[in-house]
Formats: sequence, C-alpha cells, structure tokens
Amino acid sequence: MEVMTEKLELQLDKSTWTPVKFGDVVKETKENCKDPLAEGIEHVVGLEHITSGDIHLRNSASIEESTTFTKKFAKSDVLFGRRRAYLKKAAQANFNGICSGDITVFRAKPNLLPELLPFIVNNEKFFDYAVKHSAGGLSPRVKFKDLANFEFLLPPKAEQARLAKLLWAMDEVIEREKEVLEKLETNDSSQLKHYFYDDKNSVRIKLKNLITIKKGKKPSVLVDEGEGLPYCTAQYLRTGKVEQIVPKHAYNSAVKITNEDILALWDGSNAGEMLFGKEGFLASTMCKLSIESDEFIQDFIFHFLRFKTNDIKRATVGSAIPHVDPGMIENIEIPKLDLTIQKEVISIFESIKTNNSIVSEKISSSQTLLKSLINQVF
Repeated sequence: MEVMTEKLELQLDKSTWTPVKFGDVVKETKENCKDPLAEGIEHVVGLEHITSGDIHLRNSASIEESTTFTKKFAKSDVLFGRRRAYLKKAAQANFNGICSGDITVFRAKPNLLPELLPFIVNNEKFFDYAVKHSAGGLSPRVKFKDLANFEFLLPPKAEQARLAKLLWAMDEVIEREKEVLEKLETNDSSQLKHYFYDDKNSVRIKLKNLITIKKGKKPSVLVDEGEGLPYCTAQYLRTGKVEQIVPKHAYNSAVKITNEDILALWDGSNAGEMLFGKEGFLASTMCKLSIESDEFIQDFIFHFLRFKTNDIKRATVGSAIPHVDPGMIENIEIPKLDLTIQKEVISIFESIKTNNSIVSEKISSSQTLLKSLINQVF
C-alpha cells in the first residue's frame, strides 16, 4: 500500500464509533514464569530494551543472563514502560519472553484488533494521560487501573482493519527508509576502512607533526538567553539547540571556534567523539584541533579521526569520568596521500553525508506524519 509522506488529513466519519475506556478493550496480563528455561523462553526485556517513540521491540537480553524477572509476555502484546511514562516507551513484541516489573503488558481483548493496539498506546493523548496519573518522586509510576480509565472512540471492526492497514503501511515506509539509512552508514564505515586501514606499506605521519590541540574553557559568565554567542557543548553541536550563551563582555575569557574547526569531545562517556564546530565558544569538555600543515586538507584529517574514534575511546583514561589523553591523539599516524586523492576521499564522504541527511529528513517527515495520523484517529 503506497502512502504519501506529506501532510495528510484523514476524512474520518466517527459517527458509528463507540466511546470506550482503555480497560474495556485492553487487559493487563499478569502471568508469571517460574522456570523460563523449562518453558523455552529465550528473551528477557527491561526498560532499557524499549526505545522511546518506537512501536517495535527490537532488543532483548538472553535468558542465559542472570535475571529476577518473572512477568510473561507473548507475541503481539504491547510492553509499556510504566516507570517514567514521559519517556514514551511502548512497543509491540514479535516474540515471547519475560520482562521487568516496571513494564506493564497490554493485551487486546476480542473487541479490539491486536494490530491496532500499539497505535492506540503511541499517541500523545495516551502518554499525556499516563504522565498525569503517575505517582512518585524521582521515578513516578502509573498503574493499569488508572490507565484503564483513558477514554477514546473505538471504530467498528471493519474500520479497525482499514485503519490498522493504513498505519502499518506508513510504519513500513519508515522501516524501509531506516534500512536505506543503515546501508549508507555501512557504506560510510566501509569507505573509512578502505582509505584509512593501517597499511604497513603506506607513508604515515604522526598527527603531532600536523596539528595543535587547544582545550576549551568555561567562560567567566554564562547566561541562559540574551545577546552573545552559543557555548558550544557536544549536545549543542549535535542538535543545534542552544543551552547557554556567552555574553559579549565575557568573550575574552573563552575559546572562540567556527564551523571550520575540528573538535574532539575531551571528557565524559562519549570521550573521543569527533565533531565539526559551529560559531561560538568551546565548552571545557572539548578541544580544538588546528591543522598546521599545507600537505593535508582539514576535512581529510577529520574523516581519518572519525575512523580512529573507537581506538581513541578505548584509550580513554579515568573511571568516574573518562577523558582523552592528548598524547593518544598526537601519536596517531595518518596516511600521507596526494592532495588530489585527499580531495577525492573528501568528496566521497561528503556525498554519503548529503544522502544521509536527505534520508534522515525523510524519516523524520514520515515519523511526523505517522504521529499525526495516530493522533487524528485516537
């Protein structure tokens, strides 16, 4: 079924739909399993295995790993994260297993098609209702008895089937686009290995002969809003969302960067990650790598460092807060290629990046459309 991935208004006649409560069409299963191995259960699911906003349950742990979980679920059940419902974790299982007590297992009653259940749960109204009725401090939880009172209009069975077909077709569009994105990322990795694999016969130069490293610095003043330039944290560089601003009178106390600079995340769980800069001032958790040689193009070095990221991360030091040893980066050896070849390599990665951005935008657009369709129906 072909679906348009642009704004789509459903012309729904809800005059024959029946007002119901969630508990009228969905039940909470409370089956327990005392001996998973004897029952042939292979999958264990915790909240960490459910991805926020994803209706598919894609991950699980092996039953061979130690677990205290006993709650059973079956294929087609929806696993709902009742702890911190604002995380919007609700996915339909495509296998049997056992799960955490912080997961509520939903199962459709005979008057509801199981294919429609994940879409009923994955709409803004249901999540808002779940958050509103959660209780607790740091880890608020919501009970099924409260969710059971959520009200919506239920279509007749024939209409349920038609709507389920439409929504799953839209989901299929998203899944196919994700496959394309995955292939692009695989191609990116393959090209990195092709050009930067440690060939013992190639001429290689240590980066300390080509670059200088300057660590970021926390400015004397940071403000949440106002006139100035962004304080460039890794989060800001990834998302573009400004968290704090360096006001003009504090510029001299900070490290200026531009969108031409290569940056490395210096501290934290992602220490070693490479990013390109943006106009602003560099956070103290990052460092700037400046190229001092005219025999290398900056973008070529950036892509090479992307290839070496895992090596850099493995070499981080510190237990509580991992950080990069500058000597680790300086002593990495980069292949010395002719400038013409460097430009060709850069062109290949830029093409992959452009296609990646196009597909990512398509996925985002399709996800927005699916969310709109779900909210129109329920």
